[in-house]
Amino acid sequence: MATLARYRYLLMTLDPVHIGTGGYRLGRVDNSIVREPGTRVPKIPGTAIHGAVRSYAARLYEDLNAAGKDHDGVADPANHPICYTFGYTKGGESETGEEKTEAYSGVINVFDAQILLFPVHSMCGPVWVSTRQRLQDAAFKINNANGAPHPETEPLELGTCLTSWRRNDPLNLGWLMLTAGGQATLTAPSAWETASPWQEVRNRLVLISEALFSQVVNSNLEIRTSVSIDPWRGAAAEKALFTYEALPRATFLVLDIVLDDYRQDFPSMDKNEKLKTLNWKDPGEVFTAGLELLAWLGVGGMGTRGFGRLARIGGPEKIEWSQEVCHE
Repeated sequence: MATLARYRYLLMTLDPVHIGTGGYRLGRVDNSIVREPGTRVPKIPGTAIHGAVRSYAARLYEDLNAAGKDHDGVADPANHPICYTFGYTKGGESETGEEKTEAYSGVINVFDAQILLFPVHSMCGPVWVSTRQRLQDAAFKINNANGAPHPETEPLELGTCLTSWRRNDPLNLGWLMLTAGGQATLTAPSAWETASPWQEVRNRLVLISEALFSQVVNSNLEIRTSVSIDPWRGAAAEKALFTYEALPRATFLVLDIVLDDYRQDFPSMDKNEKLKTLNWKDPGEVFTAGLELLAWLGVGGMGTRGFGRLARIGGPEKIEWSQEVCHE
């Protein structure tokens, strides 16, 4: 039976992160970022994370031939930990001299990283905004207190917010003013509860309606303005001003991956000295090692302009199969 497991990571942006849609768009910025089509909430696509993590894992393994889209430079991709984890395509010739392509899909499925906590300026200083549904989907426990509506049975009104500290006065989220609806206590999953960044923000959380979340997020994205430089004059080029948006620093995101080791033939450390040095025992550890380098090398565009770093705050936390099964 193939190994099948789901793991969840808690991530935090160390810099603004720009995952562009490609080309220019009509709107308040020239270069927009990727969003969910239905909710218009920004996200980091799994494809962007998959490609960056693969490249960084290949750097750690000191074999960049395994990082690209084709892997003709890899002598034995079937027994290569990077190719085994993320998949490979290798061209060649058959015994009859005909061209053939050997290809295997990877054993790691990387899904989109979704916003969990979004930083917004308020009259109380920085606060982190979320919704009940997003927190509950990430296995956070929400307890009501001081007259707050019950998290599951009473819907949160559009103009009302819950805070993780005691507050009776209205609270602004950027330009938007909301009525304080009570206090809510949140408990993170055990694998994340002791993480220092979570401890820093847990008493500065604001819960709002899911219908309002997209508006708050899109109104408080970081907007940058840049200009191309004329290499001959060393000054701004004429008509070269452009704007772009990004997820702001200190945004918390949730990332899910599924390990589907249908091959069950991960290279053995006994036969591979590099694996023994890196202490990679399975494809999940290969992915986690590459994910760590996002905090150094980043993901997405504008990397040379101070964008893109993303840190792993918690996880991998294994999600039990029984939690994923819906019963009638």
